[in-house]
Amino acid sequence: MNQSNRACAETTQWQALCTRRDLVANSGVVAWLDGAQVALFYLPETDEGEKLYAIENRDPKSGANVIGRGLLGQMGGELVIASPLYKQHFRLRDGACVEYPEQQLEVWPVRLNGEQVEIAL
Repeated sequence: MNQSNRACAETTQWQALCTRRDLVANSGVVAWLDGAQVALFYLPETDEGEKLYAIENRDPKSGANVIGRGLLGQMGGELVIASPLYKQHFRLRDGACVEYPEQQLEVWPVRLNGEQVEIAL
């Protein structure tokens, strides 16, 4: 880790959001974070190992809080979540919509710290 990344990691504030037991493998669950709903997707067995993603739960097209109930998949080698209402696909790594570039979901750094799920503020 270079000095710049180390300094950034040291200044990041992590907040406990839930526990590992609250997660559902290969599916989404929703947690509350300072007035916003965050969809958490836990992928315990990927080619790169265990992965955890935190993405905004509000579908920008419908305004409904449903992203956590979407279907996980891959498009063009990218992990995506398909909105259950209009079926548009959002990349888990950055929240960008594949079909509609003007649609974007917020994403947060998230990690497992022992049995705690922590999100960066």
